[in-house]
Amino acid sequence: MHTQLFAIIDVETTGGGIAGNRITEICIALMKNGEVVDKYTTLINPERNIPQHITALTGIDNDMVVNAPRFFEVAEEIEEFTKDAIFVAHNVSFDYNVIRGEFRLLGQHYNRKKLCTVRLSRKLIPGLLSYSLGRLCTSINIPHLNRHRAEGDVDATVILFQRLLSLDENFETINTFLNPRSKQATLPPHLPSEQINELPEEPGIYLFKNQKHQVIYAGKAKNIKKRVLSHFYDKKTKEYQLGQETHYIDYELTGNELLALLVESEHIRKHYPKYNRAQKWPATTYQIISYVNQRGIIQLALGKTKVLHDSVGTFYNKTEAIEKLEEICETFKLCPRFCALQSNTEKCAHYRIKNCEGICEGTETVAEYNLKVQVAIQALKENKPNFAIQGKGRTDGEIAFALVTEGQYKGFGYFDRNEAICNIEDYEPFLKLQPASYHTHAIIRSHLKKNGERNVIYFDEPMRLATHRMKTIKKSSQKDNIFAEWR
Repeated sequence: MHTQLFAIIDVETTGGGIAGNRITEICIALMKNGEVVDKYTTLINPERNIPQHITALTGIDNDMVVNAPRFFEVAEEIEEFTKDAIFVAHNVSFDYNVIRGEFRLLGQHYNRKKLCTVRLSRKLIPGLLSYSLGRLCTSINIPHLNRHRAEGDVDATVILFQRLLSLDENFETINTFLNPRSKQATLPPHLPSEQINELPEEPGIYLFKNQKHQVIYAGKAKNIKKRVLSHFYDKKTKEYQLGQETHYIDYELTGNELLALLVESEHIRKHYPKYNRAQKWPATTYQIISYVNQRGIIQLALGKTKVLHDSVGTFYNKTEAIEKLEEICETFKLCPRFCALQSNTEKCAHYRIKNCEGICEGTETVAEYNLKVQVAIQALKENKPNFAIQGKGRTDGEIAFALVTEGQYKGFGYFDRNEAICNIEDYEPFLKLQPASYHTHAIIRSHLKKNGERNVIYFDEPMRLATHRMKTIKKSSQKDNIFAEWR
């Protein structure tokens, strides 16, 4: 290993993520036996505009690179200069992937073994507050001149690498990092490998956190360790940036996928993580509401909202909400005009519902009509199921559950298999209360459609409206019936 050739490399770029980054400057120092034996440095014309904020950081502007060689003009030289060398950089994934991207644009493949001096420093010089090149150099008294220029950063990284070599005389750590199975060069620079090694291979959720311990991404997985590693192997710009900002990973075992989905949803709602997209915005819900009009008639109407309110009924699809209104109207002989099913005539004239008893024509009293509406509202409120979905817990002796009462998700929990759980109240001591949302509703609905009534404990089955208009129940299989009223 002492005769191994190392290429200490730094690039400056136009910015814009891995996919859009073009090199503006490159410096390569070749090291053998702990000493620099050759150096290569050049500005490069990126063939695109250099943003002002990049110029402010590096000092490299468009005028400086206008006459510089383009990458294809120096690609062969870079390929030959780094041949047989191990690619070394501070945060190696960045420089390595940018250079590979440049070669890929030329239809060429660039492949080298690589070492990250950030991760090596974390291992060999533990306990520092920061491992950025500038602060690391300050902490261990390494001169770092001409910062954010390729040659200045390479010169500092060379001295740092020489220090690291002196702390790893037998190359035990370096050999471990170079082992293809270690994946050390693939892991985020600020994340200790111990955190990865300690991740379980079980169902649950994981939280990526930044340097301030703020949650920047929440995810769920059947196998937490495997899923977390997949983020770091992904070469997309978003995944790369997520890795760059990740300093800590927390996790929570859930025992099964349903609870993982529900817990993930709550973390996204609570933390609003920077790198999550799905579930960050409340979805539109449709609610059947009631109010008294100027004639004293109790009217039903359809309200559109992004916040769950206590209403007669909540739906997540407008068509389903309208069908429910039609069902109520027909079942209880209400007037389509006062159920928000038509508004253009004084007298109701619904295309199908014909059993209005005359409130719109004045042949039925307001008191008689309102009584029917109140019965309909009460039936709807009672027509909300109570059930628990049980599943595999975090240990063999544990059962996990998600609880729905009166048609609303209430939360989840775990209990020992030896517990006597006979009715819905028995779940309460083990229940972790959670807010209901469109997303929790969709998660449970999807689970029931996929798995049916298996492992569903149903309490006090509510009265179901007997009507030929309940198309969903009539057309669905038995596994959907439990959830037909909870949409």
